[in-house]
Amino acid sequence: MGEIHRIDESNGHPTTELPGDTPTLRLFALLEMIASKDQLFTLQGLVEETGMAKPTLHRMLQQLEGAGLLTRQNNGRHYGTGVRLRRFAENLLLNDTHHGARHAILRNLVAELGESCNVTTLSGSEVVYLDRVETSEPLRFTLHAGSRVPAHCSASGKMILSQLSPAQRRRLLARMPLERYTTKTVTDVELIETELKQVRRDGYAIDDEEFLPGLVCAAVLVPCATGNSNLCIAVQAPVMRLTPDKALKLLPALRRAADAIGEIENEVTDDGSPDLN
Repeated sequence: MGEIHRIDESNGHPTTELPGDTPTLRLFALLEMIASKDQLFTLQGLVEETGMAKPTLHRMLQQLEGAGLLTRQNNGRHYGTGVRLRRFAENLLLNDTHHGARHAILRNLVAELGESCNVTTLSGSEVVYLDRVETSEPLRFTLHAGSRVPAHCSASGKMILSQLSPAQRRRLLARMPLERYTTKTVTDVELIETELKQVRRDGYAIDDEEFLPGLVCAAVLVPCATGNSNLCIAVQAPVMRLTPDKALKLLPALRRAADAIGEIENEVTDDGSPDLN
């Protein structure tokens, strides 16, 4: 999305072009601003951030909260994105117009590596599969677009979590059900934080049978022109074919595919964001 401009009710811009849509666009701009910030907002904080009158802003927040697009946290004092807004974002990624080109890149990657590959994103405490191409090997773990796996013990989840700010990551980890799925699953928050710092330095993440016994995965970020990426590309296979050491040798191919998908995702240069100055 484009840059969010300051919302100012006294901006003096003419409202004759789309007068009926002005409240809708301001609601959307408020949502976009809240979603783009690495923090929760109080009502007063939003007044200072937007320059809007408190009664007007409070009414807008009530509308967005009532629709499930925002939610209140910390004893109702702070506003953050709601479940409905996150589901909306997931559906956009699952069904966007770039799906065909993205899928073709995955098919080519699977043909090159001989193993199943997928594109994923983080949604709360889970990783959502946005796209998936299976290997032709008879022994494989079958997943599909829309599948969900835990973030703390999956390669894609660790990769994306490693890119968050410490404060945002702490909030997410505090809310995550850090379940143990195998004997290799790490559930201690401090140990997870240590691993995520290493993942950030390395630029890749490995899942060594941490989610499913016998399954090894490697993931890298899809580059994002506008900030931290929330997309990963990953390869996974049974440990008898893909050990962690072998997975490291596949990283160059993964990164080439990630760069290609990044070019597709970033190709829109004018998103039509309203100038609300």
